[in-house]
Amino acid sequence: MAYFDYQGKKIYYRIDGKGAPCLFLHGNTASSTMFDFLLPLYSEAFQVIRMDFLGNGRSERVARFPDDLWQEQGRQVVALCEALDLHGVHLVGTSGGAYAAINAALMQPALFGKVVADSFDGETLAPGFADALLQERAAAKTDESARGFYEWNQGADWERVVDQDTDALVRLAKSDAPLFCAPIASIQLPLLITVSRDDAMLGNDMEKECHALSVRSPYVHYTIYDSGAHPLILSQAEVLAGRIKAFLES
Repeated sequence: MAYFDYQGKKIYYRIDGKGAPCLFLHGNTASSTMFDFLLPLYSEAFQVIRMDFLGNGRSERVARFPDDLWQEQGRQVVALCEALDLHGVHLVGTSGGAYAAINAALMQPALFGKVVADSFDGETLAPGFADALLQERAAAKTDESARGFYEWNQGADWERVVDQDTDALVRLAKSDAPLFCAPIASIQLPLLITVSRDDAMLGNDMEKECHALSVRSPYVHYTIYDSGAHPLILSQAEVLAGRIKAFLES
């Protein structure tokens, strides 16, 4: 297993396949393990890089997740690419990882190629986000399949990780702080947003938001699907792989 040092702590990463480098970024409460089943769909076309954000998966644990969680994860993405001396890296982030991907691209555009933000829920958190999240996480802890997903991704201490993540997102929502280090419309790299109309975990009107972003920036593209659970990259794996590869290779 490979690790790199980030501010005195160890962050896990792994590399599979050959071709142009493509870094896959997991969502909240997940880890790079969530992409295991997707490797055959991408590793023949790309050098697939995966990482576990600090405090998740095989990465070192922390006492508390930061208030600016998605911006901090963007900084971790930048640090990994700099540590591996990678340039022109494509970013594919899903759910919370989509926020990290966009933040990284806004911070250091010279490092990256194109960006995919899958199952993304907009520039701001939806009204009632904190209460909805607390209810969703409480219910998930009593659901056998959700508990299995958490443990599969995080290991035996999954509940601690989930609680830390919940606490950080609730603090973020209550602070009303910006989710991004700069407006998304200022991005200087091609950005593809993929969302499903059937995704019950998205609180914003993403058809309206995607259209508005594409009007404000020529770099923003989007595809909206009629069906698919959260995250879309897993629930519609083959369809999304075709769309993502076409976008990255165009």
